[in-house]
Amino acid sequence: MNNDSRQSGTPLVVLVHGLWMSGFELRVLKHRLEAEGQFRAHAFSYPSLTGTMNDHVRALVDFAHGQNVPELHFIGHSLGGLVILRALQLTDDLPPGRAVLLGTPLQGSKAAQGVARILPFGKAILGAAVNAECVEFEPREWRGHRDVGVIAGSMGLGLGRLFADLNADHDGTVLVEETLLPGAKDHITLSTSHTGMLFSAEVAEQAGWFLRNGSFRR
Repeated sequence: MNNDSRQSGTPLVVLVHGLWMSGFELRVLKHRLEAEGQFRAHAFSYPSLTGTMNDHVRALVDFAHGQNVPELHFIGHSLGGLVILRALQLTDDLPPGRAVLLGTPLQGSKAAQGVARILPFGKAILGAAVNAECVEFEPREWRGHRDVGVIAGSMGLGLGRLFADLNADHDGTVLVEETLLPGAKDHITLSTSHTGMLFSAEVAEQAGWFLRNGSFRR
């Protein structure tokens, strides 16, 4: 990102991808957020499989501190939402803004636990961050100052069903109940799959609405 872009008065949205992704997958969401000129968006990339959660969080905090903007928002998909939440817990000196978490397993992940248990190299496939945050985890709540909104999906299309009994509403990978976060400002469930969130016009619209208003549009 060049200096002219960083010094723009337009609010910046940092997009953080999930496991096994690089940030390229966020291009549709980025385009939709920028389409009306109310936001600029930047896809933050991190090695989701090889690094630890502390590594990812430190890199995101360092990136965020380098942005000279009046407002700094965050949108994270799946594991990316956990990286954002951890980063926001560590710092209170960022520009004001809000955060939206998309399909983030905030209360652990039965699917991830199934992969770790069933597959011979399941834990290696998931990486250290997912093992720490979704397989071995403690219940979470949000006590920070920044408004956090959570979008869950209810279109049960995904490989998660192969590794766990997803016996309630889910997005194919994450149960809706696993996305609940006590202390969050708002939560909404949309008819989309886990990966489909990245390409959904409705998800992009709702995420932008929350960043502007602090609640989802009903």
